[in-house]
Amino acid sequence: MQGSILARSGKNGGENRLDGEKLPGQRGAVRWRMILLLAAGAALLIWLLRERWQEAQFQWGEFTRSFLLVNWKWILAGWAVGVLTYYGRALRWAVMLRPLRAQPSIWRLFKATTIGFTAVVLLGRPGEFVRPYLISLRERVPFSSQLAAWFLERICDLLAVLLIFGFTLSQLGGAGAKVGPKLHWVLEVGGYLLGFMGLVCLVVLFLLARYSETMRRRLAEALVFLPERYQQRIQRVVDAFLEGSAAVKSQNSARWIFLYTVLEWLVIVVCFVCIFKAYAATSSFALRDVLIVMGFVAFGSIVQIPGVGGGVQIVMIVVLTELYGLGVELATSISLLTWAVTFVGIVPIGLLFAFHEGLNWKRLRQLEVDAVASARAHSEDTEKTGEKT
Repeated sequence: MQGSILARSGKNGGENRLDGEKLPGQRGAVRWRMILLLAAGAALLIWLLRERWQEAQFQWGEFTRSFLLVNWKWILAGWAVGVLTYYGRALRWAVMLRPLRAQPSIWRLFKATTIGFTAVVLLGRPGEFVRPYLISLRERVPFSSQLAAWFLERICDLLAVLLIFGFTLSQLGGAGAKVGPKLHWVLEVGGYLLGFMGLVCLVVLFLLARYSETMRRRLAEALVFLPERYQQRIQRVVDAFLEGSAAVKSQNSARWIFLYTVLEWLVIVVCFVCIFKAYAATSSFALRDVLIVMGFVAFGSIVQIPGVGGGVQIVMIVVLTELYGLGVELATSISLLTWAVTFVGIVPIGLLFAFHEGLNWKRLRQLEVDAVASARAHSEDTEKTGEKT
């Protein structure tokens, strides 16, 4: 088909391959690594949950009944709201793409975003590179520029998580969570420190973007006490950020990226509110309680096993049982639905768009392999350039 991304190849400082050609030895290796990772991850998740279920004498009947008492209208609303976050990500990416494309297609970016996050759910963290790779092909722009945009987006979201988690820890004592006075003091101080670190990072990144050369030189001078390999690693991270921030040099673009990031996380909060409204035991949660759970879950989501999750469910079960006194059966039910709505919920839409683009499962896997290979090649080129300079 003419619109299929598989029908085209582009030049991104090298050659993008989407013609189905195999990378030597990689297809089989990736397949076996994926099978082993899924098996090991599923076994670890079952073992961790089994230990906790045995301690609490898990009642399967009560667990099953909890789903019968769910208000599914709220779950459907949470899923619909969750889909909006991917559209928001597409809007934010369009701002970063405008220096290369005057009028980028929001619809194409939305499709690439849903396909990319579907790849993350099904293929794991390496699937993160599918989205920038796909956008570079569809918009005919260099892959390196979209890799930089992806890095800038990760920085924005990481800072948002840091600030939310800092707020979460600082508010534990005043919420419905069951925390002793000593632990409350430790968590409160830790929360304020995290929030302060987040604000400091925000200021440093702003200065880096605004006064790139001066700040880059000052940073290099400040890191001379570190071993050379660590200096190079930090410098590569800074260079990647500067490459991404080059697309948002104007104050107007920076404001829009900030606005879209804030709106995206507000929508995520609404999504969590809808999920908690679906259960009688959590329907009365205050906004502060929602943010507390969300803050822990955001950090738990860093550890995700392809196809089965892991971090989200385990962290949420622990938070709901230990801090809010919910039964382990109900907490497990809520954690599974939260994972399904906030992570797996995009998969049907992503697969629909993928098939429309001519990407079946086999070619989606190949796209992930090509994207990772391109990202690795770009990283090696950047490292060689840094060594020369």
